Amino acid sequence: MSEPTRTVNGPASDRWHRWSSWAGYAALGWAVAYGGFGLVSALAGTAVFYRADEPLPVGLNWIIVAVTASAAAVTLAAVRPWGRRVHRPVIPVLLTVLCVLTGAAAFGLLMDVVTLVFAQSVDNWTATANRALAAIGVMLLIAVTRAYRSSGACVRCGAVHASPTARTGPEPAPAPPRVRMLAYAGAAAFLPYAAVKTTWALGGTFAGVSGAQALVTMERNGASGVMLTLERWGIDATALLAALGVFLIFGLVRPWGQIFPRWTLVLRGRRVPRWLPLAPALIGAATLAPYGAIGLVYAALGTFGAVTVPRGDFPTPGDALLVTWIGLGAFAVYGIALGVAAWSYLRRTRPVCTPPGSTTTLSRAGARPAALPSRS
Repeated sequence: MSEPTRTVNGPASDRWHRWSSWAGYAALGWAVAYGGFGLVSALAGTAVFYRADEPLPVGLNWIIVAVTASAAAVTLAAVRPWGRRVHRPVIPVLLTVLCVLTGAAAFGLLMDVVTLVFAQSVDNWTATANRALAAIGVMLLIAVTRAYRSSGACVRCGAVHASPTARTGPEPAPAPPRVRMLAYAGAAAFLPYAAVKTTWALGGTFAGVSGAQALVTMERNGASGVMLTLERWGIDATALLAALGVFLIFGLVRPWGQIFPRWTLVLRGRRVPRWLPLAPALIGAATLAPYGAIGLVYAALGTFGAVTVPRGDFPTPGDALLVTWIGLGAFAVYGIALGVAAWSYLRRTRPVCTPPGSTTTLSRAGARPAALPSRS
């Protein structure tokens, strides 16, 4: 099913043209605000970077000041006439580097959101504010990069249109077989994790910890009333999140993730907004993949005796190590699979520029146009 086409007058749509004209100034405002946040916290001696519950040296706050000052300079070069004196490929490279550095500061924001939802609080509000500001910066820097690279051309296809064009959505199509297999592997990786958490929720025992002990640990760690109530009913909140994650990754690789299926009732047949699955997928992949991968390295070192794994609430270090492998292994495999599935979805759902009134869409990137019947 095709969606109504949207006319694009000239190089890009009016909406994108308005956004690209002030994205640089929005990024500049962010750089000033975030840089001020880093400067004030550094002068006040307040740590904004944390490893778990442990604050990192306050001196790291000056990295925020340095990165945001660089971002302000590069952003100005991207939007002001004097920036044309800079070799053109340099600015996108610098923006990309700044985006990566800022993204590293945003690491852990997803965990903060999950904690806030279920515990109505976070471990440290200053650290969460730092991650949120960094995440906003990533989005703004990406917007500036896109606007700079597409100046004078269509932001969607990269071509220069001599006449108005229309934006159409491609034909819904599944992801390539290898991407689907990786997505299924990512979903399957959550099965042991969900089984362990559900076992505890139902009152069973695993790795030497009973369901009652797990509930006491949750209460001691400040779990919300909703989370504790669900646990007493035999429903683990994190297992529910794992189920939502499986639903998300399936939607990214199947056609029903592009067109609302029949069981969505009033939404059936409508095109799914790209940002709806991509936003949680990209944030989730950027958080879970590195978190799980680093955790697996730690688990491997613990398995071979290179580091000592604290037993925590478990009877033995071996029990703690077993649960570590199950939990962080799920995060690593699912996070990587989610990132690949999101990238595939991003490419497969990219809008296509066609002449006004055309009813052709592309079944997938690089495929030949397939004519579809026009709507009456």
